Amino acid sequence: MNTGEDAQGLRKIMDFTRLMSLTLLCLHVYIYGFAAFRDWGLSTDITDRLMLNFSAMELFHQSLLTKLVALLFLAISLIGVKGKKSESLKLKPILIKMGAGLVIYFLSGSCFYFGLTPRMFVCLYVFFLGTGYLSMLQSGTLLSRLILDSLQKDIFNNLSETFPQEERLLENEYSINLPARYRLKDKVRDSWINIINPFRGLLVSGTPGAGKSYFVIRHIIDQHIKKGFSIFLYDFKFDDLSKIVYNKLLAYRAGYAVQPSFYLINFDDLSRTHRCNPLDPHSMEDITDATEASRTIMLGLNRDWIKKQGDFFVESPINFLTAIIWYLKKYQNGKHCTLPHAIELMQVHYDQLFAILEQQEEIRVLINPFILAYQNDASAQLEGQIASAKIGLARLASPQLYYVLNGNDFTLDVNNPDEPKVVCMGNNPQKLQVYGAVLSLYISRMIKLVNRKGMLKSSLIFDEFPTIYFNNMDSLIATARSNKVATTLAVQDFSQLKKDYGADQSNVITGIVGNIISGQVTGDTAKKLSENFGKIMQDRQSMSINSNDTSISKSTQLDFAIPAAKIASLSSGEFVGFVADNPEEKIKLKMFHCEIQNDQDGIALEEAAYVDIPVVAKVSEQDVEENYKKIKSEVSGIVFRELGKITAKVEGGKEVKQSRNARTKTNNKSKIVKKGIST
Repeated sequence: MNTGEDAQGLRKIMDFTRLMSLTLLCLHVYIYGFAAFRDWGLSTDITDRLMLNFSAMELFHQSLLTKLVALLFLAISLIGVKGKKSESLKLKPILIKMGAGLVIYFLSGSCFYFGLTPRMFVCLYVFFLGTGYLSMLQSGTLLSRLILDSLQKDIFNNLSETFPQEERLLENEYSINLPARYRLKDKVRDSWINIINPFRGLLVSGTPGAGKSYFVIRHIIDQHIKKGFSIFLYDFKFDDLSKIVYNKLLAYRAGYAVQPSFYLINFDDLSRTHRCNPLDPHSMEDITDATEASRTIMLGLNRDWIKKQGDFFVESPINFLTAIIWYLKKYQNGKHCTLPHAIELMQVHYDQLFAILEQQEEIRVLINPFILAYQNDASAQLEGQIASAKIGLARLASPQLYYVLNGNDFTLDVNNPDEPKVVCMGNNPQKLQVYGAVLSLYISRMIKLVNRKGMLKSSLIFDEFPTIYFNNMDSLIATARSNKVATTLAVQDFSQLKKDYGADQSNVITGIVGNIISGQVTGDTAKKLSENFGKIMQDRQSMSINSNDTSISKSTQLDFAIPAAKIASLSSGEFVGFVADNPEEKIKLKMFHCEIQNDQDGIALEEAAYVDIPVVAKVSEQDVEENYKKIKSEVSGIVFRELGKITAKVEGGKEVKQSRNARTKTNNKSKIVKKGIST
């Protein structure tokens, strides 16, 4: 018990045992150095007879035994020592000092073998024996002042923030399985990131260099092609990922029931691109498809309009382009229904254009506000409504774009079971504003065709997703699961998605995905992910030091499993996240913080054997220029023929008799037509 009497009794016992130790050493020295003490006159008859009796004891027959017993009493005396604790003391120097004292203490016996005089022997023996003894006494006292149960040295709390992760390989016909390693306390263990249901959406985030493509996306491409998926890839930095897709398709093509065809859209190298019309009239069932295509292209060209949807001067150019597209869809069964034809037709003078468009009954409601503004000479309003569309689309009026957009090498139904496709669309960061809008149109039309029942399982991979615009990505992720459409979105940061898509839509996209893999991210993104990962029980320690005792308390408390600061300091290849499971395939440990393992040597050898994407067709500048002139000529022909029909209809008197109000409307219409013809 920690009372005064107990402390006093303990002190007496310590003093007694230490006195016994010293007494034994003194007797030992006197007995073995008796000749020297006698020469110094330090002996008497009484002490001589007394020492003679002690020397007869077994304890003093061997010097080593006497030293051991004296050392034992010293150790007993040190057990109960309680010195004032000191944080500056280190265990290693104390042990070194104690070891040195122990060596000197026992090696002092070597003085017996040097043939020294009695006086020299006693002096050296007492010196070495005392030095070793005092060294052990001092180091033993320092041990009592040492804080043996020190606080944890894990200053970054890495060990407490570890948690169990999934170590089983859970694989099915759709899964993506990434080998990894993670730390659990002080051990490194193997694990797996099992994305067993990719149809619930996968969001891959990470700053540049975090390893999104090298550690994650390349595995998705490899495993989904190997498992027979049709593939659509948006390759932001063409042809980094497209080359992987092409070579993986060559390796695994035999595994498909119907071997897929490889198609490429690339605006920079026209010899390595196929031609495809995103406004294919056969894929547009009603005018709402034209409206969606128009909205995608206009918002892709004017990204700031995304946050202003519903405004008059945003919806007006969208409606105007919708009318143009739908007119071309209906004209001669969509023979000229392409984006280049729509751009050229939009450049026709208002007199002629309105006269032609008004012939199509379904789009009259769309162009009526423009016609009224023109009739009322509201030129400022009319220009405000239409000029935005013209200015934006004028950036697309290039022969190279016209060449790719005015062709039908393939259709965008990539997961057609009868004609499966692997399609790669490349962008160029230096021409993002132009290419991004066109690719957004391709993607919008493609997704409309892919998200249908009875189609082949497909994987849609979007590298640097915020660089394109697709208005209904959240709807695709929410509804495409039953149609076996796996969507992978790669972003650098949630704030980037928020800037390009607006706060509401970006929050929906990041909140609706079931699988998230994140490399190093900072700021609000790291904070949001940390909150989503939740908290775990972690060990805590505290220490209190006073003059008498040291108090160390240990406890556990809930804290963030992966703090935001930890996410912001992840190394390349190190990822955090969570996965979704299926009702029949439960995953208890969904959260992970691990380092994905890549066979870097194997990947390097594999890439060295890659073949380049082949040339599709040799395209000359003359071919591109002829196609450009042909489109302009066809639009001029449409205008000429339709105005001719309208003129013949008006001059031939084929109008039926109408009511007074209707006749007024016909007269206004005739004015527009005649004015357009004269122009």
